[in-house]
Amino acid sequence: MTPEQLVQLALEARRRAYAPYSNYFVGAAVLADDGTIYPGCNVENAAYPSTICAERVALTSAVANGKRCFSAIAVATSNGGTPCGSCRQVMAELGLDMAVYIADEHGNFRTTTVRELLPEYFGPEHLPA
Repeated sequence: MTPEQLVQLALEARRRAYAPYSNYFVGAAVLADDGTIYPGCNVENAAYPSTICAERVALTSAVANGKRCFSAIAVATSNGGTPCGSCRQVMAELGLDMAVYIADEHGNFRTTTVRELLPEYFGPEHLPA
């Protein structure tokens, strides 16, 4: 799976987003180490804290299907916006070295990693034994 292909899958997922309040449609596609891909889109709610981001939809879907190791995630928005802090924390829990492709609505993207997006993450090693 090329980065461009993963970005295209995130763009497809973006078209399924439910964002009637912000009108900020986001799609994601996460690539598990075994090659399986899980899409996600943001799902807003009138009770705003109940909204869930595309990245977390994709990742939690993958985890619910037994996946724990990921090599990449693509995130697509209208303007190439980066993942929010909550999504960065969830991504850090599941793979600091995961590639992150951040795309705009035209498929133009840049590449980074979770570690670069959240350099001083909080992880399980910070919890008491």
